[in-house]
Amino acid sequence: MLNIDDPAETENTAAIWRLAFRPFFLGGAALAMLYIPLWLMGWYIPEYSLFNSQFWSNVLPLWWHPHELLFGFAMAIVCGFLLTAVQTWTNQPSLKGPMLALTFTSWFLARLLLLLPFDIPLFLPAFFDSVFLGIAAFTMWRNVYRVKQWQNIGFSIMLTVALVVNLVSYYALQERNFILANQIWQGMLFWLALLITIVGGRVIPFFTAMRVKLPKAEPIFAIEKSLLVLMITLVIQAIFEIFPIAVEQVLLLSAGVLHLVRISRWLPHKTVKEPMLWSLHLSYLSLPISLLGLGWFINDEFAYRSLLHLFAIGCLASLCLSMISRVSLGHTSRNIYQGPNMVLAFACLPIAALFRAVMPLFMPANTQVWLWIAGGFWFTAFALFVWHYSPILSRPRIDGRPG
Repeated sequence: MLNIDDPAETENTAAIWRLAFRPFFLGGAALAMLYIPLWLMGWYIPEYSLFNSQFWSNVLPLWWHPHELLFGFAMAIVCGFLLTAVQTWTNQPSLKGPMLALTFTSWFLARLLLLLPFDIPLFLPAFFDSVFLGIAAFTMWRNVYRVKQWQNIGFSIMLTVALVVNLVSYYALQERNFILANQIWQGMLFWLALLITIVGGRVIPFFTAMRVKLPKAEPIFAIEKSLLVLMITLVIQAIFEIFPIAVEQVLLLSAGVLHLVRISRWLPHKTVKEPMLWSLHLSYLSLPISLLGLGWFINDEFAYRSLLHLFAIGCLASLCLSMISRVSLGHTSRNIYQGPNMVLAFACLPIAALFRAVMPLFMPANTQVWLWIAGGFWFTAFALFVWHYSPILSRPRIDGRPG
């Protein structure tokens, strides 16, 4: 492998700007830690919230909450992972130094502008969000094109789609078109489910086989291709609503069954003693459970919306937490299985998912209580990551190499 870093330049670059996973994992986790308490306070006890009425008059809470958890938290983790991974995949330099600082600052400014307690022109946060996603997408396109690594071109396409969809989300807010906004949120959730389908299928069976020292389950072509088609179709259906509900129900149930078959082949029963593995498997298991639940309750709007949170917390957030914990150790040359104790953090998010998504279905009168409990577990999970990993992400690799 070629040396793609100039050692002199690396030594003069602050550790936090040496690879994208560092600022984006830390920033994304800090945002997650803070934003759910802010959301709950702003929604249920606005008199004690940091936001005044002017904030809500311009950036409505029903838009801010899903937008910031999807395009703020989730996209920070996604870009941090992809912009780090693409350097490994292509052996081409990725974002670092001043350009990485610019990209992260753009992400941060978009978040900050949406929190200001007075009206702002919406084109400002939209501009900074577009700079963030635009640089990330361009970097993916550039690195993949340089080595003609077309098997990874899908990630470049997906980031470009996210850039466009995010701009449409700002348009929906500007026009107060919350039917369109709702379609965008559901579309992005399935966009993230598609990403998890692709990346999870690559890394989870590989990580498992390496750790338990057993052969990796070889993918079944028919299942893999069927899942890709189903998940892409669900993204399109969520945004454009092309098919009738009966067809969407079949899509959801079919995808759920195939995901269950898929994970059953990845040796999940061999992971119960290793938190860095069972957290990945438990997170991924929430994907088929969510899809099956969404298909079953497709005609029950309250249950459907609750089960979207089962995916968002139990699968998406949990998988993000598990992956950033693992990647942060591996890319700073630490032993992945001898890092900080994250068992409590990994357990908190599945518990939060149950309180947020399942308990309201059985005891809807106590929904506010369940949301506060879920918020407490969510906060604990990401606070533990920030506490344990801030020193790791802000300091150079312990082996002295770049990155």
